[in-house]
Amino acid sequence: MKITESDYKRVAALLEVETAVVKAVAEVESGGRGGFLSDGRPVILFEGHIFWQQLKHRNMDPQIYMSGNEDIVYPKWTRRHYLGGAAEYGRLERAVCIQQEAAWASASWGMFQVMGFNAGRCGFVSVEAFVKAMYLSETAQLEAFARFILSRRLDSCLRAHNWAAFAKAYNGPDYLRNRYHTRLEDAYRKNS
Repeated sequence: MKITESDYKRVAALLEVETAVVKAVAEVESGGRGGFLSDGRPVILFEGHIFWQQLKHRNMDPQIYMSGNEDIVYPKWTRRHYLGGAAEYGRLERAVCIQQEAAWASASWGMFQVMGFNAGRCGFVSVEAFVKAMYLSETAQLEAFARFILSRRLDSCLRAHNWAAFAKAYNGPDYLRNRYHTRLEDAYRKNS
């Protein structure tokens, strides 16, 4: 279930980066806790603003579902509704009751916190196939991450150790406030 050293080396070779680079991303994205909760489910973080967008993408009016669901359906990003850990599954399950595929697409999954809506970029034919893979192993999560990185051409940022460019593309514009770029650089140095 855990990623082995040979897994890290294989993916590093695929991305044409040092093994320490892949380990640094794994450490920062997982917070050093790995890709699974103690109960065996993958780590997730449900994003209600993405769920809003995903419902609209499926020609559903998200406002219809807001009453009583303000913590899972909202138009703008906020961390106010995050519960963390296993409690995120309660939020996800409520969203699944509204629209399963949109709900799965609205969570970040596993050790590398890849969003479900990126299933296609990760080489999966559906969000469902992506989610099933996230349950398999950290190695499956690592492989999905590698395909995502290649599809977004972020491997060049990693090769150049351009932590800021990578963090901005991978984590969004709040990377500065969350210090993703400096945390990546620190983790890289530690793993080198």
